[in-house]
Amino acid sequence: MTHRYLVALGSNVMHQRHGAPNRVIAAAIAALEAEGAIVESCSPTIATAPVGPSRRRFANAAAVLRSPLDPPAMLAQLQMIEASFGRRRRGRRWAARVLDLDIVLWNGGIWACDGLVIPHIDFRNRDFVLRPSAAIASDWRDPVSGQTVRQLHLRLTRPRPVLR
Repeated sequence: MTHRYLVALGSNVMHQRHGAPNRVIAAAIAALEAEGAIVESCSPTIATAPVGPSRRRFANAAAVLRSPLDPPAMLAQLQMIEASFGRRRRGRRWAARVLDLDIVLWNGGIWACDGLVIPHIDFRNRDFVLRPSAAIASDWRDPVSGQTVRQLHLRLTRPRPVLR
């Protein structure tokens, strides 16, 4: 059986071999392919402000992958790729990192088991996830809200009246 995943990619630390964060994103896509994932589409990489204590801007992108791996195996593969780029899972949350790979959605709907939750718990509130995702997977639906990625992004970024 083949699964499809929407994966968010982020980096805000230079890598000794790959260079600047936007090049880390490109190298991560190549690493996913080298590990057997079929990259169906990849968004443009965007520069975004950091969330949390990090002061460095992020490079963010999204990719639609096809793989025979089930969600726990896909998560393990993503974490293995992060580790191969030098990511260490310790310290402060939202700190600077060389590579962050997150499963946002998958074609199987909802997954909540063994510490893995799909859809990603915070993706609906993150422009740096929704903007690149909308570029390549605008019609994918959030199984919780029923809204498409495009609708979620528009809802998040729509102008709001200023209260006086």
